[in-house]
Amino acid sequence: MHRRLRVAFFSTGDELRSIGEALAPGCVYDSNRYTMWGMLQRLGVDAIDLGVVRDDPAALREAFAQAAACADAVITSGGVSVGEADHTKRIMAELGEVLFWRIAMRPGRPMAIGRIGPLAGAEGRIGAAPRQALLFGLPGNPVAVMVTFYAFVRDALLAMSGATPQPLPMLRAASTQAIRKKAGRTEYQRGIVTRSASSASGWQVEITGAQGSGILRSMSVANGLVVLGHEQGNVAAGELVDVLPFDGLV
Repeated sequence: MHRRLRVAFFSTGDELRSIGEALAPGCVYDSNRYTMWGMLQRLGVDAIDLGVVRDDPAALREAFAQAAACADAVITSGGVSVGEADHTKRIMAELGEVLFWRIAMRPGRPMAIGRIGPLAGAEGRIGAAPRQALLFGLPGNPVAVMVTFYAFVRDALLAMSGATPQPLPMLRAASTQAIRKKAGRTEYQRGIVTRSASSASGWQVEITGAQGSGILRSMSVANGLVVLGHEQGNVAAGELVDVLPFDGLV
């Protein structure tokens, strides 16, 4: 018998503001925490919102230690690229270990997964055994957060909860247009899936326009992800592609 999994999450960035706060010049609203809350609620875990953490090493250390002391898993968004203010991966390595960083996928390449423990004085134990929390350092762009959550985080959290993760259902749909794709990475493009009498599979999919990982509209108007495999190249109009429907996910 398993207790409910505890998952702490926070966003990083000096420019982020929570909904309801005034926006200063150069600031943006933090959509990622609200998205993560919604995705975690569907998994039935105890979600612990730690808010927005500044792009400051000391603040990140404190946030990581607090999260590791109270949760089994920690999810962050932002700070895993290579800019001067991207401290997340480095602090992960200081307080625990980075198992891997950067993935051949788009969006979501600058993602880190590791383990992290509480600082001295905050042992964070389950029963009598000291433990480390599993940590997912997700990119900062909102589309990349959602894609990496369903590509990696969802199944890991289900397994930690004691469930047996089942593969997410895929459709085969005819692309209504040519899609440019570079071989050597997996791509998740946002699409609108509809019924089609002319398609051999009975489904067709249309890409939702510009696919930048910071374009939240590309996700909000979509009803599925077009999954283009690692070795796959350009897609011709009418070619069948794999589609992961959003129904039941977001």
